[in-house]
Amino acid sequence: MANTTNLNIRVDEELKRNAEAIFSELGLNMSTAVNIFLRYAVRYGGIPFDLRIEKPNAETLAAINDVNSNRNMSDAFDSISDLMEDLNA
Repeated sequence: MANTTNLNIRVDEELKRNAEAIFSELGLNMSTAVNIFLRYAVRYGGIPFDLRIEKPNAETLAAINDVNSNRNMSDAFDSISDLMEDLNA
């Protein structure tokens, strides 16, 4: 058996709790799950999933620009019935 070492990491408490629940359903503990990830990363030669910054498309950029410039904004409504009337017009 290979020598082992400790790995100490800090994670958000809720993230840890949610991950432990998922791993438990899979019959894994946190240590085994992290080892699976690390082995796969070594075998893959990097992070074994896409890491990227999503760039908004032209339509989304135009909408962001409209909001920042206060253009093409919808009317304000005083009640839900007024809103629904406008939507159904």
